[in-house]
This record gives sequence, structure tokens and C-alpha cells, in this order.
Amino acid sequence: MGKRRRGAESGGVAGDTSGAGGVGGVGGTPVGDGSKIRRRAFLIGGAAAVVGGGTVAVLAGQDQATRLWYRVPGVEKARTPGELDHVGAEWVAASSANWRRADRPADFTVDRVIIHVVQGSYRTALKVFKDPAHQAATHYVVRKDGHVAQMIRELDVAYQAGNRSYNERGIGIEHEGFVDRPQDFTDEMYESSARLTAGICQRYGIPVDRKHIIGHVEVPGTDHTDPGPHWDWDRYMKLVRGAGGAG
Repeated sequence: MGKRRRGAESGGVAGDTSGAGGVGGVGGTPVGDGSKIRRRAFLIGGAAAVVGGGTVAVLAGQDQATRLWYRVPGVEKARTPGELDHVGAEWVAASSANWRRADRPADFTVDRVIIHVVQGSYRTALKVFKDPAHQAATHYVVRKDGHVAQMIRELDVAYQAGNRSYNERGIGIEHEGFVDRPQDFTDEMYESSARLTAGICQRYGIPVDRKHIIGHVEVPGTDHTDPGPHWDWDRYMKLVRGAGGAG
């Protein structure tokens, strides 16, 4: 979330509004023998998607296909309500208006971790990400004491970055606090967030460097400034490397 640049136009949805579906990142029933049809097979602009000889839908374009792909039996991974990607996190479901159902990394390569600061409290972050009118959220929220909430499955695309491509490729981590208050970035927060990021990098083979672990401010086209000048990147990257991929 974070602080917007002065003079930046307030933007609605964080750069990605199509296809928000499901409830809080859970649901979906496996069909048949569990075989999965890759989502890319359904991205057929202006054509009919056909499965097993039956026409599923005549699609007006690629965005419509993006919305509809997960309704086809056998397409997505099986899901368990409340399942976590990060051991030790608490599941708190974001509103389904604030993310889009996906099947990453089968449909989109995951190659970025995006660091955010909420400009408020942990409770504020949970409240707004559960609010469908907010139309933005991150996968995780880290509290000052290091506690982690997961709000969106890593499989799915969070409306977080103000850039559709970065949303589709990135996993977002929100942090309690304010960009102009370095005291908000506690030892416990840095260490917990670093373990979270290290685990994400290990799961998806993401290089542990500043090209692939970035701040919201570094996303092209964003109007936000977080995590701000007081976020200690040297310290954080050292902690991520030292965490050794613990998830």
C-alpha cells in the first residue's frame, strides 16, 4: 500500500481488475484423475475454447478467457480452505474483489517479491484487504512483532502493485507501519519478513537480489513510495540470504 507520490493521480484498482473470483483464495474441486490442462490453452482471443469435444464458451477476447479458465473442470490445482504457503502464518482471507484466481506458476512465472508498507497498523491492513471496495491487497501482512497473516494464496494474483504484469509475476508482502517512521521497522519484523521472502525465493527459484526483491516504489507506473527511505535494504537482503530459504 504505502504513501502515494505528491501530485500522483489516485488510481482505483491496483492495475489489474479482471477476473477476481473465488472466496478468499480457497475452494475449487478437483475432477476426474486430477490431470490439469494448462491455462495458456484457454487464452484464445476471439475464439471458442473446446474441452472433450464440447464448447465451453465463445470468448470475446483474451481477458474474457482469463476470467473463465478456472471454471473448466480439471484445469486448476486442488485447494484446501485455509491452506497456507508459509508455515506459521495465520490465514485471514482477503476479499475476492481484491485478487484474481490463477494457477501460478503454471500460468504465470513467479519471479518477484514486492515489499510494501501499509501506512497504518496491522489491523488496518487486514481491514482494508477484507473490504471489497478497496480493490487491492497483498498475499501477506507482517506485524511489528513478526507475526504473519496470509490473505491470498500464492497461486493467485493479488491486486497489489499498480502494474498488471508485476501483479501476475509477483508475491506481495505488506508491513505494518509508516514510511517516515524508521522505528516501526522492528528487528522482529525484519527477521520474520526475511524468512518469508527466503521461503518464497526457494519455492519459485527467484534469485535473492535487488532485481527480484523490490519495493513497491520500484514498480513501473506506480504512484506509491513505499517501503520508503527508512527501509534498510542492505540489512534486509543480508537477512534474506542468511535465512537460507526457510519457509
